[in-house]
Parts: sequence; structure tokens; C-alpha cells
Amino acid sequence: MKIPFHSAPEGCTASNIHAALAPDAERQAFPLQDYAALGDGRSVPLVAPNGAITWWCVPNLDSEPLFDALTDPVSGGHFTLAPTIPFRSERRYRQDSNVLETLYTTEGGVARVTESLNSTLAGRLPWCELARRIEVLSGAMTLRAELVFGTRGDTVSPWLQANQNGCIFHVGPVLGLVRLSDAMRVVTQEDRTIVAEATLHQGQRALVAVIAGEDQPLALPPIEDIDNRIDISDAAWRGWAEGLHYEGPHRDAVRRSALILKLLLFSPTGAIAAAATTSLPERIGGDKNWDYRYAWVRDAGYTLNAFLRLGVLPESQAAFQWLISRLGVTGPKVCYRLDGGPVPPVLTTEAPGYRGSRPVVVGNQAATQHQHGIYGDIFEAAALFVERGNVLDQRSAWVLAGLADECAERWRMKDSGIWELSDLQHYTMSKISAWQALARAVTLAEGGHLPATYAARWSRERDRIAAWVDQHCWSERKKAYTFFAGTERLDASLVLAVRFGFDGPDRLSSTLDAIRAELSHKPWLGHSPWLYRYSGAEKEEGCFLACTFWLVEAYAALGRADEARALMNEALAALPGGIGVLSEMVDAASGDLIGNTPQGLSHLALIHAAVQLRDGKER
Repeated sequence: MKIPFHSAPEGCTASNIHAALAPDAERQAFPLQDYAALGDGRSVPLVAPNGAITWWCVPNLDSEPLFDALTDPVSGGHFTLAPTIPFRSERRYRQDSNVLETLYTTEGGVARVTESLNSTLAGRLPWCELARRIEVLSGAMTLRAELVFGTRGDTVSPWLQANQNGCIFHVGPVLGLVRLSDAMRVVTQEDRTIVAEATLHQGQRALVAVIAGEDQPLALPPIEDIDNRIDISDAAWRGWAEGLHYEGPHRDAVRRSALILKLLLFSPTGAIAAAATTSLPERIGGDKNWDYRYAWVRDAGYTLNAFLRLGVLPESQAAFQWLISRLGVTGPKVCYRLDGGPVPPVLTTEAPGYRGSRPVVVGNQAATQHQHGIYGDIFEAAALFVERGNVLDQRSAWVLAGLADECAERWRMKDSGIWELSDLQHYTMSKISAWQALARAVTLAEGGHLPATYAARWSRERDRIAAWVDQHCWSERKKAYTFFAGTERLDASLVLAVRFGFDGPDRLSSTLDAIRAELSHKPWLGHSPWLYRYSGAEKEEGCFLACTFWLVEAYAALGRADEARALMNEALAALPGGIGVLSEMVDAASGDLIGNTPQGLSHLALIHAAVQLRDGKER
């Protein structure tokens, strides 16, 4: 007999199946495509197929983790809910929702676990509420819930404090309670570990939840309210998804990507995190491990673009408002903390890393870099915002005018480029981004949206940049724009120049051909849709997912529709089977996803590619 998930249409959402999983393997590292993500607009737990939550930062995406076995499998924390005997698991998200359902099948029965990082129809709760509901659908099953709290790299020592209202756990400044329904029996309760079990028969149900906060009085809702909020949260997600106005190719993938992006939107400020994790490697065993739990100007601009094209106005304004407010206070930075503060300097921890890939770090070196790309990202966001019929306030207009002046002054300088490299160069993509910024600034000024005092200078500098790029960054031998001035190496991000409207569609089309020929992964047999970021990257990292989707978008915008459709279909078919959550890269040899996850840029690129396929040629 086929045991149903929640009553959603068959095949409505991604699912994956895992057979013969063993209990007591809480710290097992799965391929990254196998991790599902939950969220409430403030933090994102990751759930493995064996029922282990091995990553959850509390209370915020960029806080220290409460559970961290993903990067510290030796002694990190986890929250595991699973059968006590070998089982098979099958998972999928509810239709148009980030509420997750898992079917566990053992020799004795079938159970469904529904889990949610709860919110309300009115928005997020003032505390973190991670709820996991158990329902036995047939037979009988014993399930165990085990919570082991992380030690933040041995900088804190978790402890329990019992009082008349419950048993409170403390992990540094984080405090909380584990809430159990009556069917759950506590087996172990120690300072760092809480274990509970329940044996349930068909028709019976139970609930396990974690209520947590940081340095705050903590309300303790009744267990019935927590249980009800799972379905309220599901309704809230579905209500949000109703606002996605997209009818076109790959509709299900676009909607799932939009839902994953929504997880990365930090609702207290409107910032968007690049990813929910730190230090997941760009190559297994490699050392290119970064902390992506911060807000990049680039991602804010691309998110605004994607959500505007999907008709999601509130999140679009929130992203743009956050971006402009930060620029007005601090001037242009590459990235910020989610609360708008400065990203901390890089600190290396002692954690052994995901699958032995070290270092595990906090902070990001990009915070101190200069990248000309931020100018283009900011002005592209502003131009799209206005193009959709929205208006700029006077303060935002003056902030943008000042940034245009700064871009006009600084574009001749070397920078770190879109790939945030330590090697300062005249990166072609950076120059094109500066061109993009000044081109949009001129258009905005001509439309009455920006002060036009220095618009004539912006226009002249725009034209100088275009001439400089054509003179210094074009390779006649490769018939392509190059990585930077004076090299023959290529850069896959240059396909974005099509979106940006850079001059010369013939040269851009030729550049796409060179990039596809030189930067594609070349397996022994057949061919691959995946691209490396730049010449030489194949020696040190996987293929960057966004690059392939950017190429699809560029093909479509240039009218190369057949190539665009073929590459999009090939890429989606080549993605490893999972739950619909994309990481930063794919390991070309194994086919597994690698890099931080969920990666906003990967989902953004997929959305842009699908929308451009729908809209067709622009140039």
C-alpha cells in the first residue's frame, strides 16, 4: 500500500528516498543535496535524511550554532528524531511550502514526521520554535529524539537549570526548553544531552519541539499551540507563494527556488544572506572554505531583480530599502552583517570540518575588499525598482548620485573582482559593472529620478569605460573578452554582461562561445552542462552552479533560444537527486553538491534563467 504524504497533488514537489539508514548515526555526513532547509525569516536549520538536524544557528542566521555536527562531526551538536531500528526514509516539502514531511518505514510500521521552524500568519514569533510532529500511519514504531547541544568550538559548556516551570538549557547566551508531548518519555537528561523515546501505534501522534532565544525572557507556549503552528506556518508559506506571479518554463523549479530564497531573507532588517552555512568546502578536502552567513550587496541587487520579475513587491522593497540604508550610513561595502553592522574579521576554529575539509571559519575577508561590481549591482537594483513603476525618495536619490560620482572617480583602479580574489587586477567584469552603474545613473537622471548635476560627467565616463574595455580586455585570438586586462584567461561571469546591456552583442555572443568551450567541465565520456568560474579554477574547486544558469539567461537574451532551452534542460537533469535545495557548486567528478547551502546565488540564477527563457530575446 502506498502511504501518502500530506494531501498535496502527486509529484507536486521535490522528494528523495534513502534506504536502509541505520539508527545511532547522527553525525553521518550526507551529500549536501540531501539536506533540507527549514526557516522562519531569521534562522535556517538543516535536516539530514536520517532525521538529524546538524546545523542551526540561534537566534539568527549569523549567530553561533546551537547544533553544528555538520562542520564538527566529532563533538558538535545535533537534534535527531528517527526510528530506533534500521529504516527507509522518503522526504519532500509540502506543496508551495517550506514545511518538510518525512516518511519513515521500518519492518514494523510507517510514520510521518512533519517539521517546521514555526511562524504565524502575522509573521515570525519573538522566539525560535522548532517543531517536529510524529504520526504513525500503519503498524507500530519506536522513535528516539536525541538532543546534544553544541559547545561553540569548546568556548562554552552547556548546562541545564531545573525550576518549577521546566528544565532550561543554557548554551552561552542562548537559553531554551525542549517541549515534549505526553507520549514522549525522557530517557536521559544531562547538562549537554536530552534523550526521549515514544512507542506509538497506528493513529497515535507525538510532538518534540525546541523553544529558544538569546538573552531574553522566554515565553513557553502550550504543546498544543506549537503543534497547531506547524499547520499555521504551512498556511503562511502557501499564502506567500500565491503572490509568485510566474507562468512559464520550469515553473516548479522557479517556485521552489523562490521559497528557498525566502528562507535567506532576514526579516528583521530586509537583508538577504548569501547562504545559511559557513565553511562547507568548494572541494572536498580543500581549504577554500568561507563564511557566507552575511549579506552581500550583489545578492541584494540580484534578489530585488528576481523578486520584481516574479511580482513579489514587499520583499523587493525590503531588500532595496536595506541596501540603500546601509549605503547611506557606511558607504559602499561588499558585504554586511545581517543587522547592518560590519562583518567580523576571519577567525579559524578547531572544528574538523565537513568530511574533513578545513578550516572552519567565522567572518569573511571580502568585508575589507573593494569591488567595482557593487556599483553596478546597486544601480541595476535602483533602475529595476523605478522601471517597475516605483519611486525613489530624496535621500535615496542623493545617496545614489553620490555613488555615481564615486564610481566615475574610481573605475580606473584595480579591484578584487566579482570572485573576491586577493590578486588585484583590472578585471573586465568589474569595468563592465562600473559601465553598468553609470549607464543606469544617466538613465535615472534623465528620467527625473536622480539629481542631474553631474550626469554629463557620468555619461562621458560611461563611454570611456566601454572604449577602455574594448581596447584592453578583448582577445582577438580567442574572440572573447578576457578575465582581466593583459591576459588570455577567461571568466564565466562575463556572460552577465548580456544582462547588463553592455555594448556589442556580436562580441558578447562570441564571448559566450569561448567561455562554453574553455570553461566547461569535460568528462571522459559525453559532455557536461557545468562551468568553472575562470581559467584554472578546475584545479582547486568544483563547477559554479550559477554560471551555467547565467549562460542560459545570456543565450536567451541574445536570441539563441534553442541553445538556452537545451542547456537549461541539461542542467536541471544533471542536478543530483535531492530535495530542491541548491548549494554553491557541484563536484564534477562525483556529481554531488559542494559549497555553502542553501546558496542564494544559485537559486537566483535559476530564476533569472527561467524568466529570460519565458521573455525571450532582448537584444
